[in-house]
Amino acid sequence: MKTIKTIFALVAVVILASAFTLKSSSSYKVGDTIADFSLMNIDDKMVSLSDYKDAKGFIIIFTCNTCPYSVANEDRIIALNAKYASKGFPVITINPNDPDVVPDDSFAAMKVRAAQKGFNFPYLLDKGQKVYPKFGATKTPHVYIVSKPKMKVEYIGAIDDSSRNPDAVNEKYVENAVDALLAGKKIEKTETKAIGCSIKTK
Repeated sequence: MKTIKTIFALVAVVILASAFTLKSSSSYKVGDTIADFSLMNIDDKMVSLSDYKDAKGFIIIFTCNTCPYSVANEDRIIALNAKYASKGFPVITINPNDPDVVPDDSFAAMKVRAAQKGFNFPYLLDKGQKVYPKFGATKTPHVYIVSKPKMKVEYIGAIDDSSRNPDAVNEKYVENAVDALLAGKKIEKTETKAIGCSIKTK
């Protein structure tokens, strides 16, 4: 009987802990309003979303130097900014990885990679890993489309339906979502599964 009581007590603790974890989660969902942030860009200047006075929204992408999925999407991210920055939806990329865990994702390495690829967008370091948990990002790459003026999350997920091979893309999730916003239409797919590498923490 004592053993049974102990088991029930343990189960109760686990359930309570799970419930508390779910309740305390504050990561953004579609429809939520995000808070601004201020992170260091590869040009050694701090960048905040509030700096973009004329933007209609943002394509925020958590990415990094080292993940093969991120590398496979670099040209696509460059193309997204080339297409949509002038239309009011600039790309803002954030490296969420801890550089102590992944040295090749250090701030110095970010500068090198950005120069090699000719990044045409901010590439920010989430120093102290304080921003990505608020978004609930779990992968690199992981995309969040936000609209102004309410800073509302409109889409969360992948860039498209081919995580590694750009030649196999059939559905461009991010482009479809931004096009819908620009046209004042409803986004058909507001969430997809982000496929990539896990974010590295200590």
